[in-house]
Amino acid sequence: MSIEIDVLNGDASWPVAEPLFKAVWPADMVAKLPWGHIKWANADLRVLIDAPSGGLACHVGIYFRHAIWDGRKVHIGGIGGVSTREDCRRQGYASLALDAAVQTMRHHEAVQFGLLFCEPHNFAFYQSRGWHPFSGEVWAEQPEGRVRFEAMAPFVFDFTRKPRQGVIDLCGLPW
Repeated sequence: MSIEIDVLNGDASWPVAEPLFKAVWPADMVAKLPWGHIKWANADLRVLIDAPSGGLACHVGIYFRHAIWDGRKVHIGGIGGVSTREDCRRQGYASLALDAAVQTMRHHEAVQFGLLFCEPHNFAFYQSRGWHPFSGEVWAEQPEGRVRFEAMAPFVFDFTRKPRQGVIDLCGLPW
């Protein structure tokens, strides 16, 4: 069995990813989650893996941003929207998609570290794949303005920088 992994433009591939998001994260369920009120950015790129039985098995969004970490301008790669169809879970798709996303960020030479946010039940998954908890503050843009992001725990992946604490400010920097 071969597995095909596509890395596609985020906006152009949204119609392919949207049904998976609706299946994994129904609106009524999301509304009850601690992060249900967050306005998420659209992915710049999407890692998509099809299931052998047909249809999309897994999605990982990739985001590229300029940010400030402890007063220094940095270029970061973000991970978001990690979703796996229920009948495809525990088969390694999320690991493959995450690895492909990390490799894509690694090939984007300016990326100094990766950033993602996750819930406690996913901490071990990300830590076993080289992600580290970030113990500082993260600031993000939301419709109401600049807010400290506390809805989920931040994790970082080392490329050329190794942030573990401090302040990451994602606000107001042009791409």
